Amino acid sequence: MSDIEKVDKYLEEAGMFFLATVDVDQPKCRPLGLHILHDDKIYFGVGDFKEVYHQMGANPKVEIVATKGEDILRYYGVAKFEDNPEVLEKTWEILAELKALYDENGWKMKLFYIDDATAEFRNMFSVDESYNFKY
Repeated sequence: MSDIEKVDKYLEEAGMFFLATVDVDQPKCRPLGLHILHDDKIYFGVGDFKEVYHQMGANPKVEIVATKGEDILRYYGVAKFEDNPEVLEKTWEILAELKALYDENGWKMKLFYIDDATAEFRNMFSVDESYNFKY
């Protein structure tokens, strides 16, 4: 299993994870669940109408945190938005009930991956494993 597959598997097993951004000088954190491994990148999605999208545009540094029991994954770096029709198609397969709402309102799903990234598999006190990803 590759390093990025380890990160994807952890996110899958955690189910829900949290995306942190910065709004001017205030941290903001929200739950996410969508992640798609494609071409050795993990893609995430946010709506173009949401504050989180605008926050990442102003400051693309982000962090994702997921937990399983006392184990922790910190995955952080720079959000890179990318139009990828294959990943968008997979997104709408997973979130089929949301597609009609997005279409009805003229909203767009914006896909991003994390570049210049570090994934830290941690316990409460230290880093057990660390991987870096540069695309």
